[in-house]
Amino acid sequence: MELFFSQILDGLSIGSVLLLTATGLAIVFGLMGVINLAHGEFMMLGAYITFVVQNLFRPMGGLVFELYFPVALVAAFFVTAIFGVVLERTLIRKLYGRPLETLLATWGVSLILIQLIRSISTSMVIGIAAAVAIGFFGGQFLSKKIGDRPAFPYLNGVMWAAAVGIGLAVVNSFSSMRALASPWFGPRNIDVTAPKWLQGSWGVIGGIQLPGLRIFIILLSAVLLLFVMWFLTKSVWGLRIRAVTQNRQMSNCLGIPTDSVDSITFGLGSGLAGVAGCAITLLGSVGPNLGAAYIVSCFMVIVLGGVGNLLGTVFASLILGIIQSVVGSGSLLTAFPGMPPAAKSVVEFFATTSMSLVLVFIFIIAFLQFRPNGMFPQKGRSVDA
Repeated sequence: MELFFSQILDGLSIGSVLLLTATGLAIVFGLMGVINLAHGEFMMLGAYITFVVQNLFRPMGGLVFELYFPVALVAAFFVTAIFGVVLERTLIRKLYGRPLETLLATWGVSLILIQLIRSISTSMVIGIAAAVAIGFFGGQFLSKKIGDRPAFPYLNGVMWAAAVGIGLAVVNSFSSMRALASPWFGPRNIDVTAPKWLQGSWGVIGGIQLPGLRIFIILLSAVLLLFVMWFLTKSVWGLRIRAVTQNRQMSNCLGIPTDSVDSITFGLGSGLAGVAGCAITLLGSVGPNLGAAYIVSCFMVIVLGGVGNLLGTVFASLILGIIQSVVGSGSLLTAFPGMPPAAKSVVEFFATTSMSLVLVFIFIIAFLQFRPNGMFPQKGRSVDA
């Protein structure tokens, strides 16, 4: 029985990670209707930012190294939030109202980020910086000269194409220098060492050890969820986000800067995914394909809980996390050895990670037959829009 409750605790920690990731995705989808397939890669970026911060603090050792994880949490949030804002302003904003194009574009961004993490090196960073600088300043120069002429978009496109070519030439020129051309991370998984204050047990309840790592993840998710609820209900920008969610046209007429609301919302959702990636490094090795392993589960959480509903996201993420942990680990067989043979064969059939995910799909399909809008369907004018 202790193993069973231990697996429930593991499921709560996995569900907490899903909660962090799915909360950001639910806010973005509920406000803008954007299906962001690159959201899982924001989570992956947060994990790699944690790895980088750890390596920066490691030479310092001692007490300073023990403080790296709070710094990594803050860095993961802000870096991924900034990246999300840039993505929204440069790509997503041009595709509003075109869900298929947005779906394909964000899928392409996810593939680019995966390959970028596998291949990024110093020479590649120099080439990207050169291409962006040439394209940006070249576009500014053209805008001042012929910004009002019909040929400007075409010439600006040619300028960016030339900038990309120059960037590739810069990367190729440094390819012979191993120190600059060597990948920073490569395709292999990376490991993050948890600080000592997160290792070991934080107490015992009913003979069950409470692992510090998992308790910390659960508490972190609870704190961030409370922050998101406060932000959406009490802050000025949170009220604006809720207004735009209810009625974008009326909010725009009342002077609410809907473009800024979209950027802040996308940045907030991306930042939460980065924090989730930081937290997942405490549970095991992470790699470039980390996002692909969680994005499907995040969409299942949103569908089960109800689009744009935080309370539904909380319940759905915890339910799915517990199902995957308890059923996938096979602890039900240990906790209840006297179950009937028919039930035992069913439990054994689903007692793997992949098959537990299949069971979750079956559960969601059956649930949606009775409540097609999720546990907590959205209410208000946005439902009729």
